[in-house]
Amino acid sequence: MTGPTQSSCCEDGAGPAPRLWTVDEHLADVLATVGPLPAIELQLLDAQGCRLDEDVVAAGDLPPFDNSSMDGYAVRTADTQGADGQYPSVLTVVGDIAAGAGELPKVGPGQAARIMTGAPVPPGAEAVAPVEWTDGGTGSGLAADSMTAPVAGEEVRVLRPVAEGAHIRRRGSDITAGAEVLEAGTVLGPAQLGLLAAIGRGAVKVRPRPRVVVLSTGSELVQPGEPIGPGQISDSNSFTLTAAARDAGAIAYRVGGVPDDASVLRAVLEDQLGRADLIVTSGGVSVGAYDVVKEALQQIEGGESYGGVDFRRLRMQPGKPQGFGRIGGVPLLALPGNPVSAYISFELFVRPVIRTMLGAPDVHRPVVRALCPVELRSPAGRRQFLRGRYADGVVHPVGGEGSHLVGALAKADCLIVVPEDVTSLAADSAVDVVLLTA
Repeated sequence: MTGPTQSSCCEDGAGPAPRLWTVDEHLADVLATVGPLPAIELQLLDAQGCRLDEDVVAAGDLPPFDNSSMDGYAVRTADTQGADGQYPSVLTVVGDIAAGAGELPKVGPGQAARIMTGAPVPPGAEAVAPVEWTDGGTGSGLAADSMTAPVAGEEVRVLRPVAEGAHIRRRGSDITAGAEVLEAGTVLGPAQLGLLAAIGRGAVKVRPRPRVVVLSTGSELVQPGEPIGPGQISDSNSFTLTAAARDAGAIAYRVGGVPDDASVLRAVLEDQLGRADLIVTSGGVSVGAYDVVKEALQQIEGGESYGGVDFRRLRMQPGKPQGFGRIGGVPLLALPGNPVSAYISFELFVRPVIRTMLGAPDVHRPVVRALCPVELRSPAGRRQFLRGRYADGVVHPVGGEGSHLVGALAKADCLIVVPEDVTSLAADSAVDVVLLTA
């Protein structure tokens, strides 16, 4: 990362003109300083949403033993041949086998054992006759829809033939010992966590989800639901950016609006450093008298710089002012305060950082080409990102260009990109479209 002096400027017009970074230069500079978080071992539920950092191999078979897929009776197939309702096979019940049973009765010729779903198949048995195919041990000769508790030596009537292996889940029919069941890089969702539990893994090695602290600055901010006084607005940025960080795969913590006071902001940042892998701020990065993010992060404490944060201007609209660096060793991205600028800046710069920390292969949002049916205009030298809606190769702009228009932002599912060297595009021109919901 380049130092703050490289992009510093003289606001009174004296000295060299400030450098304007391209979007690609800024993104490359940011990503050059971050990488995947070190792998750690986590308990299964704590690993949800994380990416595996190991290939997982099954230590044993799944199922680990032959077991019944139905409530019924474990039988020998020869004893049921030719059975029907008029001439059922009458078998002596030699035991009762519940799921989790240890000692199993042996099923010999003319015998059966009552068995529950998931219970191990006893020696001698070759199939399971579902209870609906029997009289349930009632002696009535009628098909049963439930099972009665067996009595030693009681009889059960099987009312149809049972094929060998019927209603038995064979050992290893799902997974065999030594098989690779999940490969490194797999994102752990409910099904994957269930599989890990099924093969007996209580913890796995993963790339952890980065912890992202999001805060917005501005004395005008009040929390949603609180009364709004003169000159005040609800703090929407911290909610938008926290939700965006979670959508990107992070564990995100929202910090309420911080007033325009450099000392307060620094205290909040110092307090958050212990739980942050990444800090994202919005507001206070321009050139106004109350842009305290720059003031707070460029102060000197104990004879040393508090942070190496570079504030720069980009050739983009919206989102020209940006800040990036580290405080206390933690990466920090300072975004502009206008809601649309903050969100677009997050998508372009913060989301790729989070995805990189996750070790994800898909760092960037997908980009497609689409036809725009209306004329577009853009300022010279700026890469413009317009909100739009995309479907079937066609994109329509949504709302105006104002960076405060959150209503239009909520309707958009993509960003229409107009390059820096293009000031106008005729109707039905092809444009790059960044998909926000893919």
